[in-house]
Amino acid sequence: MASVAQQVREYIEGRPGLLDALKMGVVNHSALARLVGKELGIRKGQAVLAACRRFPIEKVKGYREASVKRVLHKSRVETRTKIATVTVTEGVDVLQRLGDVVEELLDENRICRLIQVSQGTVIIVDDDSVARVTKKLRESQLIDVRKGLVELAVTSPESIEDTPGLLAFLSTALASRGINIVQAMSCYTDTIFLLDRRDMALAVDILSHGLR
Repeated sequence: MASVAQQVREYIEGRPGLLDALKMGVVNHSALARLVGKELGIRKGQAVLAACRRFPIEKVKGYREASVKRVLHKSRVETRTKIATVTVTEGVDVLQRLGDVVEELLDENRICRLIQVSQGTVIIVDDDSVARVTKKLRESQLIDVRKGLVELAVTSPESIEDTPGLLAFLSTALASRGINIVQAMSCYTDTIFLLDRRDMALAVDILSHGLR
């Protein structure tokens, strides 16, 4: 069985928000020890407290908020409404069926992104294109359709590729205000979030604030 110190370390390392608070020196170690002891079922209070106090925060690798903010100051946020996701099963046959419609949508300069995941493919299109996609598929190949979403895209300079933490910084900012991220991706210079329509105004305000 793992030692108390190891259990405490694994608990803290698995909680980025707690790590940030420890880095800033704003954590009450006694309160933290009570929380950790309760959640892990460890009754050795003094051992848990000692492990919390000795946690090697200086060895934790993470992103530097100042570096992330420097990139964000050079970024811009763009929005799109009436976005949909079509989730389909995996397989070559599915992709072959979608080939023509994907080509058509791209030729028409419509939004069309295909993201392969472990159990299928997510297709991002505008609401009006959903029917054109789904009619190419057999019913058994269609997993889910979600319409009426909004897309928020943060476009950054190329230095984003060498700046760890931007996606984590923005997603944490959204999550801390209770905004559910339906889909998220970071590709080249773009960090993209798909959200429910009702969260658009607040999300834009949060992301825009981060860019200041």
